[in-house]
Amino acid sequence: MTRRGFLGAVSALALIAILPRGAFALSDAQAKSLVDSVVKDINKVISSGKPLSSMIRDFERIFTKYADVPIIARSALGADARRASSAQLNAYTKAFQGYIARKYGKRFEEFVGGRIEVKDARKVKSFHEVRTTAYLKGQSPFAVNFLVSDKSGRAKFFDMIIEGISLRLSEKEEIGAMLDRRKGDIDMLTQDLKKAG
Repeated sequence: MTRRGFLGAVSALALIAILPRGAFALSDAQAKSLVDSVVKDINKVISSGKPLSSMIRDFERIFTKYADVPIIARSALGADARRASSAQLNAYTKAFQGYIARKYGKRFEEFVGGRIEVKDARKVKSFHEVRTTAYLKGQSPFAVNFLVSDKSGRAKFFDMIIEGISLRLSEKEEIGAMLDRRKGDIDMLTQDLKKAG
């Protein structure tokens, strides 16, 4: 499995854009605990032996549990979210959720035989960085940094950095490219997302 494959497999868990709402006193231990929980849930799906379709459904549950899906979707849509109606945003967000589950859930099979180990956490400015190491079959171990904040009202991932690649920004670029192909038509983007992934 390649590093790019790993990137895709877990990116959805790290694509949370944080709104400027009131923050709580998130500690390093709480940030690390959140990452421990996500990694535990991912590893459980990987080792379940379930068919891929079931793994994708499990992944969507993990995604909705740990992610602020409306905020992630708006972040991926960027400035165009401001011109969308409430109905358009709701439809787009639902389609985005399914798209993420299919796109990244399919990569779980490539994880079999690998593992992620959580190392430590530290405060960086207004967020916390949780360091982990990924061990995949046939690959050298590599560092993965999870960025965690509680500005959304509870502890959430808002990005994950793998070898200098921001997952949040990568997905924003992907959705932007899809929207460009539809000449800015959000309704058409939503229809495309229902079939993508």
